[in-house]
Amino acid sequence: MTDHDHPAGRRAVCRRRRCAALIAAGALLPLPALAGCSEDGRGASSAASQDIAPAPRGELKNGGTLRWAVDAMPGTLNAFQSDADATTARIAGAVLPSMFTIDASGRPQRNADFLDAADVSARDPKQVVTYKINPKARWSDGRAVTAADFVAQWTALRGKDNAYWTARNAGYDRIGKVEQGANAREVKVTFARPYADWRSLFTPLYPKSVMGSADAFNDGAREQLKVGAGPFLVQKRDAKEGRVVLARNPKWWGDTAKLKRIVLQSLPGDKRAAALADGSVDVAAVDQVAAKRVASARRAGPGPHAPADGNAGPQGDGKRAGAKAAPAENSALRGYTIRKALEPAYTQLALNGSSGPLADDRVRRAVARALDRQALADTVLKPLDLPSKALGSHLLMAGQYGYADHSAALGEQDAGAAKALLADAGWKSDGADRQQAGAPGPDGRSSDEGDERSDGRYADDGYGDDGYGDESADDRADTGSDDRNPGRAGRVHAAAPGRGDRPAAAEAPLSFTGAVGSEVQQSALLRQSASFYKQAAASEKAEADGDTGSRAYDRYKRYKKRAAESLGAAEMIETGQARQLPGSGGHPGARHAAVERAGDAVAAPQPADGKTSRIAAVKKNGKPLTLRFVLPDGAGSEQLRTVGRRIASMLGKIGVQTSLQRVSDASYFQDHIASGDYDLALYSWPGTAYPATDARPIYAKPQPAPDGSLTVEQNYTRVGTDHIDQLFDQAASELDEGAAHTLVAQADARIWAAAGSVPLYQRPELVATKKSLANVGAFGFATPRFQDIGYQK
Repeated sequence: MTDHDHPAGRRAVCRRRRCAALIAAGALLPLPALAGCSEDGRGASSAASQDIAPAPRGELKNGGTLRWAVDAMPGTLNAFQSDADATTARIAGAVLPSMFTIDASGRPQRNADFLDAADVSARDPKQVVTYKINPKARWSDGRAVTAADFVAQWTALRGKDNAYWTARNAGYDRIGKVEQGANAREVKVTFARPYADWRSLFTPLYPKSVMGSADAFNDGAREQLKVGAGPFLVQKRDAKEGRVVLARNPKWWGDTAKLKRIVLQSLPGDKRAAALADGSVDVAAVDQVAAKRVASARRAGPGPHAPADGNAGPQGDGKRAGAKAAPAENSALRGYTIRKALEPAYTQLALNGSSGPLADDRVRRAVARALDRQALADTVLKPLDLPSKALGSHLLMAGQYGYADHSAALGEQDAGAAKALLADAGWKSDGADRQQAGAPGPDGRSSDEGDERSDGRYADDGYGDDGYGDESADDRADTGSDDRNPGRAGRVHAAAPGRGDRPAAAEAPLSFTGAVGSEVQQSALLRQSASFYKQAAASEKAEADGDTGSRAYDRYKRYKKRAAESLGAAEMIETGQARQLPGSGGHPGARHAAVERAGDAVAAPQPADGKTSRIAAVKKNGKPLTLRFVLPDGAGSEQLRTVGRRIASMLGKIGVQTSLQRVSDASYFQDHIASGDYDLALYSWPGTAYPATDARPIYAKPQPAPDGSLTVEQNYTRVGTDHIDQLFDQAASELDEGAAHTLVAQADARIWAAAGSVPLYQRPELVATKKSLANVGAFGFATPRFQDIGYQK
């Protein structure tokens, strides 16, 4: 699974299935400074929210093909089915009508290509919205876009006929009737219940040939879309080659598409750097390592200065990312630039409130108030040369219209207040803190140096000066699965690995960060870890059967290396020596970094001279407060694990033990997040222009089902209140925009106070594009104008 995700291009913005957009592990891909809410409520400048190399259409060539990397082939071309994904949404945006598009500030705007007008024409006794369709709008088969298409779509999506296999009917279920107005180009939609987010409806709009019957809806548009009405049409879906070809629509009445063809090519994230190096793709959302390779190649280009055009991407010394690049590869990579924006998606710390210590809101609030969210944002964004600001809302992104910081409803970071909350909940320390003045604390800093905020990273967290991971091929986990698709997750079994069984990360022993346990306990855990990896290595070696080029052999080498590092770390603890472990570099931060690379983060770092440094654990009835922190184990999740380690260190300062469990990416969502098998977890949600509708399932109070189970919708923290639900319901029905924003703000403040989830930072969006391309890149909130994408003359 992915904070791959998403992480987003990289964010899965298909509104109808927000759960498919949950981004869990490490793809921090998926920026000018963003401010908070300004006096007029508009937030930061919209120019700060995207980077697409804007250019007038007159400066672009006519023609050409754009090869655009996507995460996977679409499971369906019907955006309202359960297996629709981000690629489905991208195709729909290019080939189907959209009544409203989203601008860079996250506000819906009427699409003049399809609508001459769309307004609330009556409020009493019922809300009525009247659409006036552009008389030029017509389907590619020659038929005009009419009220009949609206009627068919409402009938299919209203939720009254189970024969239609729909994913979601939000908004359509509030409609009482859809009918033709004065003529076929006028549509009157009468709502049975008021609906503030009415602009979200009928986007995309499918022809009545797709929506007119259950059979057509269920099967007619899964693999082909014979009729469209956009600047492009689906020309071919080639499952064998893993691509969908979109061709210019000759019957398009709007601005003619500059490109002749767009090829959406399925390309996993770990193969994108190679595709850029050989020039086989023109646009690709990329991870930090790939972005660094592009930036380094450009800085290594001919001439005394780096290229001036475009955004050179994340800054750093460039040594590691470009050191191994061949001249031909550098030459190809210099043809790209990195477009950057804050993605409308945010990473949060989720606190599972269904049971255990976190069922007590005082404990949840203590955990939340122990966090230095700004330091965590700095950890992710500053190394990428991006402005850093902790996100202050669950419901709106920085720069989005109406954004305001409501974190004051929870309270600012305050370790003293956090300890007081724990004490009030019965979790108290046995005595005074054991940390000596001037001795290093759980973050490796002196107790009289203050908190971590000024530094923003560990002494050695596995990253270089530029903040980009540089794992070798041997260090990268091979999950053998599509990390971005939680629906493909498999369950992890705890049996010992035998021949042919690949051991899962979830089988590795738990370990403690910020814990108070003795060195003997730490050493025992590391030796247990070493034993596990030795067993795993033996299994993979047997499976490889002498084939040194196989994945099994690669895993054998990795597990063998981790076994040695775990054993070395155990010996280092037992002897008190700052022994140089593989990859540690021998500097003072080596112990912490080497232990992490051994596969298990252990207790707080200690100096080489053996001096101890601990915070007393809080206990209740003699039992220490220990929270199980589940993190994904994939190579692309390294930065997420860095954030997790920093959070564990912060919690250690208030006496909370954190047991880190690294699990396979494939099992992360299905087996842990969705099932509630965690105490703490990191994952992301995308932003939305319609929070009253889209965010409600995420924060809805869980309800008991008839069979005794709990219906959580998409509220994986299991924390909610009746009041929050009421505020969402009121906001969704409030037709006055200002009043609706006020209700959304009140809901956000209540969500903060409940402390079920803590927003940390907006995810960075990095997109590699050919330097000659314009009007494409990191779109942020904005809906792409596919007809304006093209190559500069």
